[in-house]
Formats: sequence, structure tokens, C-alpha cells
Amino acid sequence: MSQNLSFADMILNASFVVQLVMGLLVAASVVSWSIIIRKRRLLNEAIAGSNAFETSFWSGGDLNAIYRDIARDKTAPGDMAGLFEAGFREFRRLASLQNMSPEQVLEGVRRTMHVTQMREMDRLEENLATLATIGSTSPYIGLFGTVWGIMNSFRGLGNVQSATLAVVAPGIAEALVATAIGLFAAIPAVIAYNRYADKVARLEVRYDSFIEEFFSVLQRHAHSGRAQAAQ
Repeated sequence: MSQNLSFADMILNASFVVQLVMGLLVAASVVSWSIIIRKRRLLNEAIAGSNAFETSFWSGGDLNAIYRDIARDKTAPGDMAGLFEAGFREFRRLASLQNMSPEQVLEGVRRTMHVTQMREMDRLEENLATLATIGSTSPYIGLFGTVWGIMNSFRGLGNVQSATLAVVAPGIAEALVATAIGLFAAIPAVIAYNRYADKVARLEVRYDSFIEEFFSVLQRHAHSGRAQAAQ
């Protein structure tokens, strides 16, 4: 007697525990793809924004004009523009105070820019740990469902007089679906995590470099007595 081993039937005929494992893995896959899509858009915007800002910044434009353009935007600036806006705003504020030495002004600017950078990196790294968790645990969750299903299949052999492949195959096939779904959830999550973690690391290096370069520009302003031009 032939057995219907269609994918839908294997899921519907699986035991409750295996179905629960499959449902958990499908939910993990949905969460994973949601994070992948949102993170891709976020990182692409951060890279594009940083590229555009660097082009504008190193074109030799006036720092006050660049700052005013950014400040006019009602939304809080992210990426590299956010670092510049936070640092230059602090530079203007501290430079306007009395009895502030250039070293104190620059130290305040450096602290502000590093705090802004940490917040930006936290925003970029958000949910990457979730991707890593889904990628690393999904295969084992699927394997648990497979082992459980195979155990049930072999336990069921005790109720039949002759054990044949036709008797065992449906139960084993149903159990193996859990492993397949686990891999389906894990592989995109692992690939996306590695790719996005690399992009975040590259952006962090760019931010570090910009902070140092911008800090050198502000040093020249502060020590040459031109701090009043930023007021």
C-alpha cells in the first residue's frame, strides 16, 4: 500500500512535539527575515549617508554652512553626519564659554563624538545577536524534532508484526522535515549575520577615522584663535 509522503502531509501527520518544533522554527525564520530586511535597509542608508556626507565635508565647504544644513533637518541625523553635528555643536558651545582653554574645548568635543559614535554603533548592531542566535540554534532545534520523530517511529514498530521500510519511512520522513526547516531558518540568518557584522565593523572603522580627522580640523581652529568663527 503506497504512502502519501507529500510535504504538507508529512507536517500534518507529524507528532505534536515535532509540529511544535516546526512551528517554532518557522516563527524563527519569519523573525530572521524581518531583521534581515530591516537591517539591510538601515545599513545601506548609513553607508549611503556617510558617503554623501564625506563628499560634502571634504569638498572644502564652510563648517558652519554644513552644520546649518544638517541642523535644519528635523530628524535626528545618523551615520557620519550625526557625528559631525554632535561634535561641531559641542565645539560651538564650549568655544563660546569664558575661561575655556583649547585643550578643554577639544576634550569635550572628543567625548561628545565618541558617545555619539557608541549610540550609532548600538543602533547599527541592534538585533544582530538575534540573527546569530537563530543561525546557531535552529539546526539543533530541528535535530531535536527529528530525533523525537524517529524515536516515535521506532517505538511504533512494536505494534506491528513485520518491520518494513514502508512502515518506517513515513515517520522518519516526517521527522526529517524538522531538520530541513531548521536549516532553512539557520542558513539565511548565518549568512546575513556575517555580512552585516562585516559592514558594521567597516562603518565603525570609517567613523573612527572621521573622528580623528575632524578632531584635527577642530584642533587647528582652536589653537589658531579661530574658534570665534564657529559662534
